[in-house]
Amino acid sequence: MTPLKIGACLKITQVYEHRDWLFDSARDLELQDFMSHAALTTELDDLVSAAQAVLQGFEGRLGIHGPFEGLDLDNKDPELRPLITARMLRALEAADRIGARQVVLHSPYTLWYRNNLLCQPGYAAQKLARIHEVLSPVVASAGEMGIQLVIENIQDVDPATRREMVASFDSEAIALSIDTGHAQLARRMSGAPPVDYFVRDAGSLLRHVHLQDVDGHADRHWAPGEGEIEWAAVFRALADCESAPHLVLELRDKGEIPKGFAYLKALGLAV
Repeated sequence: MTPLKIGACLKITQVYEHRDWLFDSARDLELQDFMSHAALTTELDDLVSAAQAVLQGFEGRLGIHGPFEGLDLDNKDPELRPLITARMLRALEAADRIGARQVVLHSPYTLWYRNNLLCQPGYAAQKLARIHEVLSPVVASAGEMGIQLVIENIQDVDPATRREMVASFDSEAIALSIDTGHAQLARRMSGAPPVDYFVRDAGSLLRHVHLQDVDGHADRHWAPGEGEIEWAAVFRALADCESAPHLVLELRDKGEIPKGFAYLKALGLAV
């Protein structure tokens, strides 16, 4: 198996510490400064300027993490749905201004959804309709900008559900993201399949992966090797993926990035 090149998720100010590792090999980079209300309103211009400065000379693939707190893509309040759409459109603006071609958004599917799927007629269709109401303008704008939205698993139990939601838009502007730690948590907490199954189910729609390890109890964002994820199986599945997804370490302690990278490199999985 050919080792895969991996990058990292960082704040703008944290890029300097890892600059040589990222820039010298043109690694994938995800900036995580554009998630809050303030970041996408009063602070936006300053953050864009700071990002443009730190990215001088960067030749890797660039994405940002979009907003998510309180912004459920399946919001049931019709007055709030347009506000969520507007916030996502602002994230697209931020991405475009700094040259990012990918925006990570959070999945609205949960164990509650799976267990209530057949509890009432039209449950799945009504949820999907609300998601389309929120996201369709965002997908359309992303397509015009040449940006791709990637939907990250959060509490998803069945990876096929999110895949089918993404496919329902029939657009290259929306695809799938996998967070390895979230998938492992869903396995332990909700009976989801192993992490590598999430990768294989995504197939050609997989365009982005958060690499983080967990203990099966909480969303630890540990360096690979500190938790219980079967990394060899995950990377075998990624090696078979023809869509070349962005691969980024998303660690709570950014100082652990060299450690996590070294662990995967020692296993012959990453370069």
